[in-house]
Amino acid sequence: MAAQGDVRAVLQYVPQFRGKVFVVLIEAGLLPEPAVAETLLDLAALESVGVKLVLGVLGGDLKDLYDWTLECEIKAARLSAPLGDPASLAEAKAILGRGQTVVADASSNDPLDPQVVDFTLGIGAVKLIALLEEAILVDGEPVPAVAASETEGWLERSSVSNGDLLKAAAEACRRGVPRVHVLNGRRQGVLVDELFSNEGVGTMVHADAYREIRALRDEDIPELLGMIGRVVRRTKLVPRNYEDIIERLDDYLVMTIDGNVVGCVALHPYPDGVGEVACLYVKMAHEGRGYGVELVRQAEAVARERALERVFALTNRSAEFFRDRLGYREGGVADLPDSRRRQLEESGRDSRVFVRDWS
Repeated sequence: MAAQGDVRAVLQYVPQFRGKVFVVLIEAGLLPEPAVAETLLDLAALESVGVKLVLGVLGGDLKDLYDWTLECEIKAARLSAPLGDPASLAEAKAILGRGQTVVADASSNDPLDPQVVDFTLGIGAVKLIALLEEAILVDGEPVPAVAASETEGWLERSSVSNGDLLKAAAEACRRGVPRVHVLNGRRQGVLVDELFSNEGVGTMVHADAYREIRALRDEDIPELLGMIGRVVRRTKLVPRNYEDIIERLDDYLVMTIDGNVVGCVALHPYPDGVGEVACLYVKMAHEGRGYGVELVRQAEAVARERALERVFALTNRSAEFFRDRLGYREGGVADLPDSRRRQLEESGRDSRVFVRDWS
């Protein structure tokens, strides 16, 4: 997690967050003081990198919490009207406009009620974050990313604690809030751990594309080379350089989470309706989540769109993955196109051949 030393994970988000407005709600009166204190320090860090903040206090002593913000050197100013008051929006915009963090009384509001959503939309916030005594759990665990359109399905097929909050988060997204994060406010450091890592530690409901598989772009190539360099070095995979990839740019797909590349796959076409699934890699921090399967399935979908009759993969270390997870049959060199078979023989590698066809 970013809070535990992954500086690179933090730095990739700083440009994305700078100048954006976050509305952060906190059940201050119900949470342990150390967790509240840690949250305020995290807010100070967010302010220092250019995030514009509105801190809504759902419970507890508002004056006491405001004094804490000053102790943490947050450039805070209190709203004279409660968060739900129509007059609060103009005053909050004025405070943000002069470079201060807004501290607002939200004690008359539920965490994600319509008044809170109205305010969030009116202030132009890209994130609505609630740090609560009890967060949303699905089958006992937070869910890193739930599309607003999928929440009803989660509620029907899973055991959801605080399902009303999940519904309210989805409704906020449907009304136009891009991201709603519901976090366990008892956990120290939860705010930074959620915001500065791709997967997060709470439950996030989103209206936009959080995770997607798309075509590789020129600007992704340095990231891709850095990502696959370790596995190339350790497993004797065919090395690739910038020129190799740019020459076959259309063959590559990448998976992104929150705009950051976390995995890749290539589909290299050959004559006679054959394609090779190659360069499959998922970053270590994202392994074990099924992303490799998603990438290969997307490559297969592209193969079908291109009227290829079958695909193959050459591997040793991922033999069980292709056979058991993806349903590929083990074949032999006779299943390879002539040019690929010669290349394999000349390389001296003893890769196994796995094939999937649908003709």
